[in-house]
Amino acid sequence: MGYTDAPEGWWREFVAARPRTGKLAVVRADGSPHVTPVWVDVDGSSIVFTTHVESVKGKAILRDGRISLCLDDEEPPYAFVTLSGKAEVDDDPEQVTYWAGRLGARYMGADRANEYAARNGVPGEVVVRLRNPKVVAKVDVAD
Repeated sequence: MGYTDAPEGWWREFVAARPRTGKLAVVRADGSPHVTPVWVDVDGSSIVFTTHVESVKGKAILRDGRISLCLDDEEPPYAFVTLSGKAEVDDDPEQVTYWAGRLGARYMGADRANEYAARNGVPGEVVVRLRNPKVVAKVDVAD
């Protein structure tokens, strides 16, 4: 068994297929790495998540903007996608509420969308978007 490159654009289908927790990597102010889980969704050629500006990841993104995000299957057949690039931050309250609800529905069920929109669509929370990321996507293949 080994990995092979996934087809072009495959990452969108992989991320959208089911909720997988993304592992987000950022660089702290002292240069050390920081990895944290995030809920993500696909919007066209972008990947989207939310965070609070006072969190470690929020501060790092606002300061530097470079991020890397990995999503994977932890059971056979193994596959993963790593997305990297410069994050864009949007603090528009309507966008924050929309994405907080959409992510809540995706990970916790449609019946909880309004709950998550209210809980996470608050001042200080922002939408983070990675447009047209650099992609490394691999799928497991049998030898």
